[in-house]
Amino acid sequence: MCPHGGRAVFIPTNSAVLLGGMPALTSNDVTTIVGCVFTVVLKPQPCVMVRWMPGTSKLSAGGIQVLTMESVGICFSADQIPGGPALITNPGQMLVTA
Repeated sequence: MCPHGGRAVFIPTNSAVLLGGMPALTSNDVTTIVGCVFTVVLKPQPCVMVRWMPGTSKLSAGGIQVLTMESVGICFSADQIPGGPALITNPGQMLVTA
């Protein structure tokens, strides 16, 4: 979620690697934000997307880094104004074996 309470919605692009029957989320996946109330000087600037930063994880799917609890995302408005860090509140899949 964004720091203002908006909820992240992921659109997975990788269908080759499944975790718990669901596609693994990667740093290239589209992550939109809905329900953000962020305002800058009386102008609404709600977070609408998350950009994920490459991290140190060695987990990948199709050569693209898989998102983990340590992944760092920055939320942005439609005007590309940074709204703060994405908050990972659901740990998702806890164990992966290959």
